[in-house]
Amino acid sequence: MVKSIVQNVATALISTVFAFWLFTQYYQQPSSAATSAYPVQLASQTKAKPVNRTPRAWEEAPNFISTSTQVTDGVVNITVYGKSGYKVASGSGVVASRDGYIITNFHVVQDGREYEIAFPDKRVLKGRFVGSDPSTDLALLKVDASGLNPIPFGNSDDVQVGEWVLAVGNPFNLTSTVTAGIVSAKARDINIFRQNYAIESFIQTDAVVNPGNSGGALVNAEGQLIGINTAIITESGGYEGYSFAIPANLVRKVVLDLREFGKVKRAILGVRIREVTAEMAADLGLPSIAGVYITETSPGGSAERAGLRSGDVITRINGQRTNSVPELQEAVALFRPGDSVNVGFYRQGRYLELEDIRLQSLDAVSTIR
Repeated sequence: MVKSIVQNVATALISTVFAFWLFTQYYQQPSSAATSAYPVQLASQTKAKPVNRTPRAWEEAPNFISTSTQVTDGVVNITVYGKSGYKVASGSGVVASRDGYIITNFHVVQDGREYEIAFPDKRVLKGRFVGSDPSTDLALLKVDASGLNPIPFGNSDDVQVGEWVLAVGNPFNLTSTVTAGIVSAKARDINIFRQNYAIESFIQTDAVVNPGNSGGALVNAEGQLIGINTAIITESGGYEGYSFAIPANLVRKVVLDLREFGKVKRAILGVRIREVTAEMAADLGLPSIAGVYITETSPGGSAERAGLRSGDVITRINGQRTNSVPELQEAVALFRPGDSVNVGFYRQGRYLELEDIRLQSLDAVSTIR
């Protein structure tokens, strides 16, 4: 019995020593590149991108703390009551002046008779309807207050695709909700307005916008208003990555008109237009596939009087590029009847300019844009 135990122990020791000897003879130390805890960095890389993180985390994002603090006081909640006294809608609004003017969407207030405005400091005031512009989905309310904190207007023409933005609103009745994203595109036409002379030239963003954000603010990193949030594209009824805002330059013009006249003074060029295609650009001798093709001019309208005609391709209004129908619509919509504009266009392959084209009112020429 004892002899058997001794034999087993001896066998185990010999096997252990032999295994250790084999390990020391044939084991090779792995190279440092294979054991590194960090991804391989190529010579062209300045910084290795971490694994399992969203692309937006790769680069340092702006600090939005001060911007959020600056703008949240300028966004309100709007509750809309109908004829029966029951709540029919709710949305957001943007303080436009220290004396109580509030910008929102027309579709938020269109069925209302009474308006309740809730401020971030928990004040609730009655709102008065000033005017609206269904063709841009904008409306203006007024509260009896002073010393409010309006959000300053920025220049929406300067907005760049890829620029960081904040969407501020009151979705689901949550006060002062702020979400961040980037500008995905400009001059988007998503064909949601049904008016004959609707103007759709939206700023598209991926900032989270949900029902209740309508009428809220889209601001840049400096805290300037660059748009009014108005729509999302969704199949579920919630946010799915596509949100749209009315450009601030157009908002400013509409608000000024509503304050001064109670309605919008809309100027038109008097043309029927369409997008330029690759085939059209080749046939017309255009340098690029850009511009707006005139299919018809209104008899006696501004365009015809100035000398524009069917077949011309407008590429600039007052020096600003108009590469698409929404861009041309927005550019003209910034003016009032009687204002003059300069138009750059191509005719039979030649670039020409017409100066001081006096715009007419929509009421005067009601058949063509």
